[in-house]
Amino acid sequence: MRADVRQVADGTYLVHGSDTNWVILRDGDAFTLVDTGYPGDRQRLLASLEAVGGGPEAVVAVLITHAHNDHIGSAEYLRTAHGTPVLLHPAEVPHARRDFLQQVSVGEVLRNAWRPGVLPWAVRVLRSGGTEQHPVTAPQAFPADGPLDLPGGPVPVHTPGHTDGHCVYHLPGTGVLVSGDALASGHSTSRVRGPHLLPGMFHHERARAVSSLETIERLDGDILLPGHGPVHHGPVPEAARLARERAQAS
Repeated sequence: MRADVRQVADGTYLVHGSDTNWVILRDGDAFTLVDTGYPGDRQRLLASLEAVGGGPEAVVAVLITHAHNDHIGSAEYLRTAHGTPVLLHPAEVPHARRDFLQQVSVGEVLRNAWRPGVLPWAVRVLRSGGTEQHPVTAPQAFPADGPLDLPGGPVPVHTPGHTDGHCVYHLPGTGVLVSGDALASGHSTSRVRGPHLLPGMFHHERARAVSSLETIERLDGDILLPGHGPVHHGPVPEAARLARERAQAS
């Protein structure tokens, strides 16, 4: 299965899966993987690593923006099959273990089925294994504050709201922000294009998700790599400000 891999900066690649993106950071022969797509994206995930000259055994760590099924689909596979550590914000560790679940329910999706794009999206979710549970049995909290000693030098920034422990990853050296679901540029269930907050049903606490956009406004960069939608070029603070204004107006 071919993967849609796009190089966006030196050693930085955005990959489009079935409905979710992940990011590969390369430093020589070592790689950091940010998110892993749906369970059904595994062959795409492995193909994307091969496309940039690597493989699962070369992944030093998996970083997770948040523990929704469309972002941790192959994290446990990589951990058990290759010994790859899976790192998250401390508040997201129990979520990744599935001590609890902060994710849109089937009932909430059905109540929103009248909205444009929701039903086709839901069908694709089912086909991609989106209702399956693949908990990470031994997730790890980040070892320290500040930049992580990993390829790409990612800096976790806590942006709660979508989930309690959601993090974006700032790459100051390349001007990149990996935003997960704290800031999107497109989604099948949204008519908005460009920087915006995902529809309300997807957030555990929408008000906190809106407030976290103010945190993103303080981060320098000019390349936004969202969990959903295409790469966005332009000042990251302006993208976050636009998304916050749109969220407050809706």
